[in-house]
Amino acid sequence: MSFKKNKYTVIRQAIDKDLAIFIANYFRMKKQVYQTCIQHNYISPFEELLGHCDSKDKQMPNTYHCYSDIAMETLLLKCQPKMEKATELKLYPAYTYARIYKKGDELKRHKDRFSCEISTTMNLGGDEWPIYLSPNENVGAPNGKNITTASKAKGIKVNLKPGDMLVYRGIELEHWREKFKGEECVQVFLHYNDCRTPGAKDNMFDRRPHLGLPYWFSRK
Repeated sequence: MSFKKNKYTVIRQAIDKDLAIFIANYFRMKKQVYQTCIQHNYISPFEELLGHCDSKDKQMPNTYHCYSDIAMETLLLKCQPKMEKATELKLYPAYTYARIYKKGDELKRHKDRFSCEISTTMNLGGDEWPIYLSPNENVGAPNGKNITTASKAKGIKVNLKPGDMLVYRGIELEHWREKFKGEECVQVFLHYNDCRTPGAKDNMFDRRPHLGLPYWFSRK
């Protein structure tokens, strides 16, 4: 499948299944640590490093997530050569975002912000939950924001097993997931920019000094 032609491709076993399960179990434990800290009213300047489960999250309320988990950011670099081979592009790494989805979650149709120009979603474990893509030539989201879209296109359905990843142009292709009927699904998004895109170099690491830092280290 040609990424250049279709704006997406699937890499099967981008990492082996055992490594995917290892990372999923690590992230489950991290969620447990976060929940215990919250239960004991532990508050720290480094709380962002543990992740969040926030009822005010507009995209996925009450679902555990973490921006720039250090293991996931390491995975971002590990997968970069495969991403570059699949896309035939030289890429700058931007950031990662991982979630443990729960029953009833739904990812609304949307396009991503500039830092998600070249993206992947990787299945790390749990129940199967397909993602849908629909080509759309309208302009993507401005930097700093995702935009909700309102098309009715049926879309292309992609199923991923642990270790598989879907590579796609996040600011061009509308993407979504229908209501989750399983119990749990562990996913990580790895985001990059095409080095030829204006502004991509300045946006490297999502405008943070280096990988692994919380989002509030971003230069405004």
